[in-house]
Amino acid sequence: MRSCRCCPVFFETHGETWNLKKILPVAFASLVGLFSLVQYFVPHPSLAGIFRELNRWGVFIFAGALVMGTISLVRHHLQKVASKDKNWPYSLVTLVSLFATAGIGLVTGMERGTLFNDIFVNVLMPTEATMFSLLAFFIASASFRAFRARNLEATVLLLTAVIVMLGRVPIGRLLWSGMPGVANWLLDYANTAAKRAIMIGVGLGIAATAIKVLFGKERSYMGDDG
Repeated sequence: MRSCRCCPVFFETHGETWNLKKILPVAFASLVGLFSLVQYFVPHPSLAGIFRELNRWGVFIFAGALVMGTISLVRHHLQKVASKDKNWPYSLVTLVSLFATAGIGLVTGMERGTLFNDIFVNVLMPTEATMFSLLAFFIASASFRAFRARNLEATVLLLTAVIVMLGRVPIGRLLWSGMPGVANWLLDYANTAAKRAIMIGVGLGIAATAIKVLFGKERSYMGDDG
């Protein structure tokens, strides 16, 4: 069912009312997705050139998204600082670090030996290493909870983890000479088979989502839950 109410034009489908703000993004996403799919099955140089050009446009879209994300980040933390919200000093540190690092990078450049590169190597990289090292404690805590032999599946998981861990350290060979071989078998065959099954499921999920985007059923990229 279609009805025109001057401008914008409204389309009513199955009780849903769409205006141009929804129709154009859905149509554009469907056309680009369909073209990206078809060009893999039509080996023509002109289609390959158009696809490469679309990929170049993707760089500009990424840059625009980066700018919008930065603006959103600044607004969020400015509001927290202005209202003296909980933990607002951390927001102030975030803003100062953002503008100081960006300004230094614009003035001195990003090559090796510049102040920007020194900040990246001596501040950011150690901070990231510290954050990731803290994950070891969370992983150990989660492993302790997951490896409790409460049922058959948890018992198998616990035994497998113990064998793999012992097979990767010298003490495992001292306890049993075949421990490294069993651990390698578990990693090369059992673990690989499970990973491939998961990847097949992920691939099917991606294909299903792509089909929904092509037919306009998936509109979460527009902030629509429908």
